[in-house]
Amino acid sequence: MSETTNVLVIDDEKEIADLVEIYLVSDGYKVFKANNAEEGFEVLEKNEIHLVLLDIMMPGMDGLEMCKKIRETNNIPIIMLSAKSTDLDKILGLGTGADDYVTKPFNPLELTARVKSQLRRYTQLNPNSAANENAMNEITIKGLIINKDNHKVTVYGEEIRLTPIEFDILYLLASNPGKVFSTDEIFEKVWNEKVYEANNTVMVHIRRLRGKMKEDSRQNKIITTVWGVGYKIEK
Repeated sequence: MSETTNVLVIDDEKEIADLVEIYLVSDGYKVFKANNAEEGFEVLEKNEIHLVLLDIMMPGMDGLEMCKKIRETNNIPIIMLSAKSTDLDKILGLGTGADDYVTKPFNPLELTARVKSQLRRYTQLNPNSAANENAMNEITIKGLIINKDNHKVTVYGEEIRLTPIEFDILYLLASNPGKVFSTDEIFEKVWNEKVYEANNTVMVHIRRLRGKMKEDSRQNKIITTVWGVGYKIEK
């Protein structure tokens, strides 16, 4: 990753985009802005963007659809912004591939803290060093191989692309075989935040993770649900 960290803000409300830019620039980030999905894709194509702040309600293609499109080719962190605060909207936002969700009106300092958290996780899991092939940081369990250094995950010989959040959840479960983690525990350990609406958030990410691992088509599932308790990966 280059020395400058580039953040793309996609929001049709100019006042909000300008406010976010002021706080991000003061923290040392370079900010690109777009008013809609079309402009956003142009920025993504022409620049190395490290994180996207994406508004849900936009004219033309909305943020949910744009998030899906970005995820087809890119695993950079995406934080959704929305004026709606219902659980359904949050599930939709996270289900399309977003890493986090912030409801308007938001505290700019809280938003920048979330940006830092997502970028820290992303840079930790996507280092550029050639030394990252060190097998000492690999976990092999069932048909799963996880390399923490190069963020490479294979399931029964097939490599899968995970977002940083998905990787962290899978690594947490795989590095503690047999241990059952509640949704609250997963949220606190992966998001490094106090529990807030953890159940829906974690369930959505687990469901998306299972989809990428093609768990529905496998008789012997890797991630086991312990009903009423949480999730685990057995040895």
